[in-house]
Amino acid sequence: MCGIVGYVGQKNCREFVLEGLSRLEYRGYDSAGFVCIDQNNKHLSFAKEVGPVNRLKEALEKVDYDGTIGIGHTRWASHGPAEKKNAHPQFDCQKTLAVVHNGIIEGHNAIRKRLLQEGHWFDSITDTEVAAHLLGEAIAFHKSLKAAIASVLTQLKGAYALVYLIEKEPERLLLIRHKSPLVVGVGDSEMFVGSDPIVFIDRTNKVFFMPDDSYAIVSSNHIEAYDFQHNPIVPQIKIHDHLLEISNKQEYEHFMIKEIYEQKRAIENSILFFKKLNGQLIDYKSDDVIVPAYVTNNNKDLEGFWGQIGLDISHVKNLKNLDIIAAGTSWHAAYIGSYFFEGIANIPTTVQLASEHRYSKFFKKDNQLVLTISQSGETADTLESMRLVQKNDIPVVCITNVAASTMMREADGFLLMQAGVERSVASTKSFSTQIASLYWLAHRIAVEKGILSLQAMKEAEEQLSLVSEILECSIENYKWEIMEKDAPFYSTFERFIFLGRHISYPFALEAALKLKEISYIFAHGYPAGELKHGPIALVDEKTPVVIFSVLNDLIYEKLLSNAQEVKARKGHLVVFAFEGQDELISLAGRCFVFPRVAPLLAPLAMTGVMQFWIYQITKFLNRPIDMPRNLAKSVTIE
Repeated sequence: MCGIVGYVGQKNCREFVLEGLSRLEYRGYDSAGFVCIDQNNKHLSFAKEVGPVNRLKEALEKVDYDGTIGIGHTRWASHGPAEKKNAHPQFDCQKTLAVVHNGIIEGHNAIRKRLLQEGHWFDSITDTEVAAHLLGEAIAFHKSLKAAIASVLTQLKGAYALVYLIEKEPERLLLIRHKSPLVVGVGDSEMFVGSDPIVFIDRTNKVFFMPDDSYAIVSSNHIEAYDFQHNPIVPQIKIHDHLLEISNKQEYEHFMIKEIYEQKRAIENSILFFKKLNGQLIDYKSDDVIVPAYVTNNNKDLEGFWGQIGLDISHVKNLKNLDIIAAGTSWHAAYIGSYFFEGIANIPTTVQLASEHRYSKFFKKDNQLVLTISQSGETADTLESMRLVQKNDIPVVCITNVAASTMMREADGFLLMQAGVERSVASTKSFSTQIASLYWLAHRIAVEKGILSLQAMKEAEEQLSLVSEILECSIENYKWEIMEKDAPFYSTFERFIFLGRHISYPFALEAALKLKEISYIFAHGYPAGELKHGPIALVDEKTPVVIFSVLNDLIYEKLLSNAQEVKARKGHLVVFAFEGQDELISLAGRCFVFPRVAPLLAPLAMTGVMQFWIYQITKFLNRPIDMPRNLAKSVTIE
């Protein structure tokens, strides 16, 4: 969500901080800011702008603010609108102390009220500014910086990554981490700070991932770290071999369309990686694998594939209950995946929204495994749910796309997708790769439990390869019709209904999400069988109804009945169907027909065209496709 960049060293910081902020733009934000201890006057100098980082760069080109220590931030508005006064950095009363902040400080209104009564004044309505005043007040009262930090920690609640720049400490940055990631890159007489190592990974491969509930005082040559009980921490500097992948659009107009076309490769690369994991203990530093070696350190006592992803083989063989926790698009992929685990591995599976799971009564089950799914590995709701599960001594395996993520480091095990960097806020290739990963994992568990043979596993891998080919070819089959006819026509409608049954229902939810998040058109995903229990009242000539078919004869017949109900009420039907489903096809006002695939892979076959269709409608409306309003790529607050 928000992004943090910092520098302390021998060189000027402004160029690095701005470059780092640019690298974090894909995460989503609405304003940006920079502050340094000015080399000319030795005081804090800053600039803040609403809008893209380029506006901040333009503002800074008009001044000569620079120095050897500084911090920057991209803000996604939570407390207060996107205005200059609410952008980070935030300051204390005297503007001798600046802070940038990711996360949310709970109870900030009560703290603000108390500070106002004591004579403080505030420039913004953010929760972040409270953190600046608290430390400023504590520094004025206490004799040492550590004592001041201790005072602040007793008052802060919530989830936060804080980086302070203090005028009286011109050679040190203060970092505080509680449930929101912060990393330090160790250079040659310089230190780089970020909420993600992508901001400095071309400068150094030596990384200190700050532990949760810790703070650090960072100078150009030293990291002094402590836990929240003020016990010293020896910084564990890791060699981070994750290849820097700074994506560019190449010949594509948007990252989203580029990533739609990258899905076949993303699926194939992931399955190839899983096959290698399955067959042998591999070198994690090899060119075609992006897992840093250190993530496997805790699993050295386990052997084979299951050991590498953090599980004991006996636990897998006796597995009786599976829970999957996720949010947003990842939850839709998890929901689709639940049909894999139940239908292939014969394991009862529940799928829960992370934001709801944390606040529901927790029931421990026999022989249980929990999967958490997150594209970024930083999704706050999912992380907190994962930690809750771990407190109950239940193993957690995460499925993510980011090797350096918090979830990768904290989970008991991992299955790392090989989708590559996804820059568009709307997830495309991560969604399809999550589905493919879950399908592969369900088969692998089934083999271990003796339900399937190794030959069946091989056939499943071949099915995934085939369906990734269909996904890509189907886009080519329909792209000109979609661009020339569909996009102008369907962009005129103000609302859509998306329907599915069984495994196509969560796919309908994902399609509805895609349309509303990038086009701003109201869309509602619904189980087709529930249409007659209320939503059918919305069906008219002005509301297209999109139906996603299945490859199950019984369910198909029921879905056909739902389509006839829509047609009888003069509804306009858009149908995603499979070869041979002639009755459903004949009812459609617009139809996309796909080759028949393994029944449980039907959603994956339809994914590319669904995304491309929605992308082209949105493009015709001239929306900001890669960075829709109000949205963020990595949702690091609850």
